[in-house]
Amino acid sequence: MARLFAPLEQRSLTLRNRLVVAPMCQYSAVDGVPNDWHLVHLGSRAVGGAGAIIAEATAVSAQGRISPSDTGLWNDGQAEAWSRIVRFVACQGTVPGIQLAHAGRKASVAPPWLGGIAVTPQDGGWTPVAPSGVAFSETSPLPRALHESELKNVVDDFACAAWRAKAAGFQLAEIHAAHGYLLHQFLSPLSNHRNDEYGGSFENRIRLLLEVIDAVRKVWPERLPLWLRLSATDWAEGGWDIEQSVELARIVKSRGIDLIDVSSGGLMHGAKIPLSPGYQVPFASRIRNEAGIATGAVGLITKPEHAETIVENGEADVVLFARELLRDPYFPRRAAKELSGELHAPEQYLRAW
Repeated sequence: MARLFAPLEQRSLTLRNRLVVAPMCQYSAVDGVPNDWHLVHLGSRAVGGAGAIIAEATAVSAQGRISPSDTGLWNDGQAEAWSRIVRFVACQGTVPGIQLAHAGRKASVAPPWLGGIAVTPQDGGWTPVAPSGVAFSETSPLPRALHESELKNVVDDFACAAWRAKAAGFQLAEIHAAHGYLLHQFLSPLSNHRNDEYGGSFENRIRLLLEVIDAVRKVWPERLPLWLRLSATDWAEGGWDIEQSVELARIVKSRGIDLIDVSSGGLMHGAKIPLSPGYQVPFASRIRNEAGIATGAVGLITKPEHAETIVENGEADVVLFARELLRDPYFPRRAAKELSGELHAPEQYLRAW
């Protein structure tokens, strides 16, 4: 059997294969509530055969949304709406996952197809918060630096969102500390200019993330895996880098993180990133081998053979797909055919197989 289609066991959970749908924001919710678009979008990829689906970056508070159209998990109504989607995904044999996120200084902007411009409070936006009062770009909203006393609220928001995710039936949770959002902003000295116990040294800059992990792990069932998405490098001098990522991975492994979903960038506007198929795989490989923790590889991976090689060579334990699964929800079934992998079709589709 192709390694890409070998089951993956994490705690009490088994993914039927190593193909995972990466979290992709749809910017289609109202008041944080997912709707029929999310059901069909995520449901079609479950029918498509993915081992797990991680729903889009879902805000732990209204202030933590990227845009006013983001999904959320800060109230019970949102959790109830998610539960319908979760039930359908799980019934297809796919593990339903959720990414818990806070946008920080990258909040209160319009969806990408509307230019991603700042949304003012008068137009339904809000003042973003961040480790320090430094904007993401010249056209981004100027954030307000969080007071140290407010950080407990951030931690509590993540824990409460994780509790609601459990209530909604999600079986996999991922904490978002990548792509320049709030937890990543605390990690990087380029965005974290604080002089209290949450800024300065490596130990201080990772403090908020560790507090979030500990709080989430307390409410997230011990039998279910908890993943962490990390930007392995800022692609900028003096920023967060792969060496710090490896050291962080060693620490979070002992605190209940089961897999590092390895991405990169997103913190610095205009950073030069050497894009090519699988350009982030070496980061996943280093973290896996040097920190001794499972990893996921992502980034312009579009060919089944490429994904198979990544897993076969021990560079990562799962491969996450984003744009390729927007283009083709049934990519896992195509990959199974090309690689002679085992992936059963739904009964309703058997006539085509």
